[in-house]
Amino acid sequence: QVQLVESGGGLVQAGGSLSLSCAASGHSFSDFYMGWFRQAPGKEREFVAGYRWIDDSAYYADSMTGRFTISRDNAKNTLYLRMANLKPEDTAVYYCALAMSGGPYDYWGQGTQVTVSS
Repeated sequence: QVQLVESGGGLVQAGGSLSLSCAASGHSFSDFYMGWFRQAPGKEREFVAGYRWIDDSAYYADSMTGRFTISRDNAKNTLYLRMANLKPEDTAVYYCALAMSGGPYDYWGQGTQVTVSS
């Protein structure tokens, strides 16, 4: 079964940086996407960034460009999210997800808490 395990969350001061990791296992999809989402308290979950594994392409929500960088390590089946110049409004639980090409994000990690203090 597909497993996604996030790590790297924590507490950081505003203006600081943090990197998240998501290790994927248990699938043999050849064309799939992995993405990062976040959910702040009292808010809907929102898309942050995604990565298409087969063609090494990255894409971002409009509001996330510039401070967030998504990348991968193909050999480790691991997705990363580098977050810079963090703001208190970036405080949220960050989730990693996986989707087969053309499908919804069906597989989700447990989430990792990111807290940005002012």
